[in-house]
Amino acid sequence: MSGKKIILGITGSIAAYKAAYLASALVKRGADVYVVMTKNAKEFIGEATFWSLTGNQVISGIFDPPTKPEITHVSLPESADLLLVAPASANIIGKIANGIADDMLSTMAMVVRCPVIIAPAMNVNMYTNPIVVANMDRLRQHGCIFVEPGVGRLACGDEGVGRLADPDLIVQFVEESLMGGPRDYSGVKILVTAGPTQEPIDPVRYISNRSSGKMGYAIAEMAVARGAEVTLISGPTELDAPANVEIVRVKTVREMFDAVVDRAGDVQIFISAAAPADFTPAVVKDQKIKKSTRMTLDLDKAEDILAELGKHKDGTILVGFAAETENLENYAQEKLRKKNLDLIVANDVSPGSETFGSDSNQVTLLSAAGDRVQWPRMSKREVANGILDYIKKNLWEELS
Repeated sequence: MSGKKIILGITGSIAAYKAAYLASALVKRGADVYVVMTKNAKEFIGEATFWSLTGNQVISGIFDPPTKPEITHVSLPESADLLLVAPASANIIGKIANGIADDMLSTMAMVVRCPVIIAPAMNVNMYTNPIVVANMDRLRQHGCIFVEPGVGRLACGDEGVGRLADPDLIVQFVEESLMGGPRDYSGVKILVTAGPTQEPIDPVRYISNRSSGKMGYAIAEMAVARGAEVTLISGPTELDAPANVEIVRVKTVREMFDAVVDRAGDVQIFISAAAPADFTPAVVKDQKIKKSTRMTLDLDKAEDILAELGKHKDGTILVGFAAETENLENYAQEKLRKKNLDLIVANDVSPGSETFGSDSNQVTLLSAAGDRVQWPRMSKREVANGILDYIKKNLWEELS
């Protein structure tokens, strides 16, 4: 992204404050960011914020004299590498879709010949209005890329779709577009598991582990950014559901097993980043177990999701994770072979490794073909992209 000229268009939405994070993130990646604000956007956040973050004049009024000739309503969009509108209101979407140019942002949108990425943010009823839907479809037909909004509680108090997509996901879309766009997983169906499971002992206690789910969620986010149709089966986590991902929430390993088996036959890739329990209590008590000086807990072996899928691969690419505290690669190789996987991601979770709960990971990839790829510690999003790159290059020729 270094040296790329990006126009960041900001419109009137309560989510305008998130554009400050976007501007900062793009600048940190080396981009030259020019912020264009509509009149309504300035009701939510001031120009000084973006001037400080980008070091460039904030552009607003169409008749305001520019401080540099290269940032007029024609010269800047003609030289831009990308136009990002985030947050994008229903108003600006309607203007661009219908060729209306009555402010600086809509005027620049008529001039640009670079990729256009639009991240909507609005009330659920506005977002689902047939007119707004038609406008977005029209822009898609003209090549605009949409970062679909998330689902949840909106500023107005309503529940539903309309929240601005996660800013990191928006940045990912920008990065991929500027890199030549790999939307290389377009149309590919990927099933991902994430997080721990909880195996009940009694109505108030359970067995679990320290998995945060961040790795699996990162894989789901990056796969969506690259065009995949993603289903995420998640154990209990504190993470927000990634935008544009079908999420299935489960608690126990049995529930995760059933959810995976029910859906695995309809996907091309299965990535098991979850940490399902290896054992589950043999008997679950109906009432809370009272405190005593000693208690023995009988455990049964839990269902093995990867082993089950490895018996019936039928062309599906199977990717597993091996989280170990010792003999990392030996145990990972054994798991790769026994469960008939195509690829295993080995990561050290011994004390001091700072893997569980962190935003970074250090992994080694081992493949059934004999490849060994070791990476330095990276963010989990970078690891996720690396895994997807490896699959694309080495495991499925149609994706190349």
